Amino acid sequence: MADEFEIDNQGDAGASNTFPMQCSALRKNGNVVIKGRPCKIVDMSTSKTGKHGHAKVHLVGIDIFTGKKLEELCPSTHNMEVPVVKTKQYNFSHIEDGFLVLHDVNTSEERSDIKVPEGELGNKIEAAEENGTPLIITIQSAMGEEAAIKADEASQKD
Repeated sequence: MADEFEIDNQGDAGASNTFPMQCSALRKNGNVVIKGRPCKIVDMSTSKTGKHGHAKVHLVGIDIFTGKKLEELCPSTHNMEVPVVKTKQYNFSHIEDGFLVLHDVNTSEERSDIKVPEGELGNKIEAAEENGTPLIITIQSAMGEEAAIKADEASQKD
């Protein structure tokens, strides 16, 4: 009966996934939440103050997980949410049922909850598994989502 429940021991002590920042303080290559998605700002422009209001900031961002382009127009004095983006490196072990089996570089703790990415990165990881090439996988997390974003060959220690 006890094995029906899965306990998540990874608490975040109430830390928020985002923090507010004034539109005018955002910068290119920074991060911002557009339409509920964490994005990297690739372009931004400011229009002049109009007769009836504030200067407007036009933001163009790329979703950091899907790669989709999103746009937002907001008054420069308004606050926008900025996602807390974290990256962590793991040693790649193998692929099991479409998921990466990874070991924390520092603690060797195992995790297998990250899907094998699609496209070129996924192909690189699958090829490395077939060849027995050791990899370091970089996992990016933001707003409760996680994904593999990079795979580098691990340097061999003699």
